[in-house]
Amino acid sequence: MQIEIEVPSNLSEITLSQYKRYLKLVDDNEDGDLRSQFISFKMLEIFCNVPYKSALKLKMTDVNKVVEHLISILNTQPELVHSFTIGDTEFGFIPKLDDMTFGEYIDLDNSLGDWKSMHKAMAVLYRPIDKRIGKFYQIKEYTGDNYHEAMELTPLDAVFGSMLFFYHLGIDLSRLMMNYLEVAENQITLPEDLQRNGVGINQFTHSLKEMLDDMKISQQ
Repeated sequence: MQIEIEVPSNLSEITLSQYKRYLKLVDDNEDGDLRSQFISFKMLEIFCNVPYKSALKLKMTDVNKVVEHLISILNTQPELVHSFTIGDTEFGFIPKLDDMTFGEYIDLDNSLGDWKSMHKAMAVLYRPIDKRIGKFYQIKEYTGDNYHEAMELTPLDAVFGSMLFFYHLGIDLSRLMMNYLEVAENQITLPEDLQRNGVGINQFTHSLKEMLDDMKISQQ
């Protein structure tokens, strides 16, 4: 059976919403003899829009190739993404973190450490651009939950990139208004489990969870 598959070529072609579905899938299927195969086929459904029943009819060798490719993408460690477009709206990363308001800080502090609320964190960090001159731009004022739903479509490279940005900068969000902490010296370590079995919570997921644990996002 021939099925056309649109496989993402990089993180920018995967949305935050898709990734959250993947994480939930992995969390909900921690045990079982057919766990790896099930997750493989569901990855095609989530990231390539191939219905599960259709994916079951594909050659296993083809499925493995696509899954390996997806895993390779998900293990990418991107740089900070300064802007991206959702629909007709261009969103830009906060140009100057020191100018973050107390309200923005509170919402970011309450959402950045939980994948379920990550879209809310992205709505703080990325705002619609209302003026741009070359690489310089001005973003709109923060308006709370106006863009929460839209931020579910945030490209995954922007999500990972912004989290790594905070990690490497060593920012303590509870003191963001006052100062910067020392640059984090710990390097991200990647477990070998996924390389061995090809499925499961990807290596970078573990790294991001460790990163969030290291970030002091709660007020002292």
